[in-house]
Amino acid sequence: MNAPLSEPSPTLSAHELFDLLWETMADILGTAATATLLRRAAKRGAASDGSLAQVSIGQEGLTYRYTLPSTWQQTADPQAMDALRILGQELRPLLLEMTGPVVLRRLGQVHALHAAGISHLEELQQ
Repeated sequence: MNAPLSEPSPTLSAHELFDLLWETMADILGTAATATLLRRAAKRGAASDGSLAQVSIGQEGLTYRYTLPSTWQQTADPQAMDALRILGQELRPLLLEMTGPVVLRRLGQVHALHAAGISHLEELQQ
């Protein structure tokens, strides 16, 4: 999925938004760091939303792969979107600790993530 960063995409599923989150982070941090940070965020968020326990990120040879809950494939599924927002909330402090505001600013430039409430860039300006 290579959607332009500036185009709004209100019909993206949670799975497609996760793909976009992964690609954006991997572009900056690489896949190993992205996998580690997203795996930690999902683990931390699983206490708030059990579907995050179904997020599986692992390595196959030199490639990282992830498996997401099947409900995340459905467009505009409110529970899947809530889970993805929780993942984003858990990811934010990890990114701030590891990269400062750099990656969060970049994620905030991805309109679809920002519009879905996943990037949390607005919190940096407080």
